[in-house]
Amino acid sequence: MQPDPASSHPSQPSHPSRPAELIDAGPVLLRRWHSADLDASCQAVLSSLEHLRPWMPWAADFSRTAQAEFLAGSERDWESGATFNYAMLVDGEIAGSIGLMARLGPGALEIGYWVGQAYTRRGLATAATAALVQEAFTLPGVDRVQIVHDELNVASGGVPRKLGFTQIERRPLDHKPPGGTGMGVVWEITRAQWEDAGPGNVSEHG
Repeated sequence: MQPDPASSHPSQPSHPSRPAELIDAGPVLLRRWHSADLDASCQAVLSSLEHLRPWMPWAADFSRTAQAEFLAGSERDWESGATFNYAMLVDGEIAGSIGLMARLGPGALEIGYWVGQAYTRRGLATAATAALVQEAFTLPGVDRVQIVHDELNVASGGVPRKLGFTQIERRPLDHKPPGGTGMGVVWEITRAQWEDAGPGNVSEHG
């Protein structure tokens, strides 16, 4: 992996209506995805493909071409404000991916994530999600954040639970994951709830 030349800076905002491009989340560093990450990101996904396939529909047809399209799309979406995707880095290695998605309508953002098999059970998803929730609520007009996962994906559901999200509904997912039922569990936290609870309440084992 290439070392990040800006890794000594905990936060580097690029635009007042966009999140920071680099976020220090404690055990994990979040860095905006770039097209130059193609080789490293392919290696990260391929090393965890069997681990990801039950829950990530895109993993079934993963290819270098598809990953190149994801990275190019991430750059376009960042500029348009549609989605803010980050690589999760641990000691310079790609440990997973996480993103803020503006697809819920005004005032809301959704967080999605995956963690590579070698990096599970370290609290990385919880730490990264907490950092992105904090970042989301610095953006103008954002007053709630949601996380949606298949009802059988217990590990994914542990993240919003640890961070104080409230389960608000269940609804069919757009794409049924191979290991799930296709019924999504929707969790939400509001700006007021986050500010009242404080990010310091995060479990270190999440």
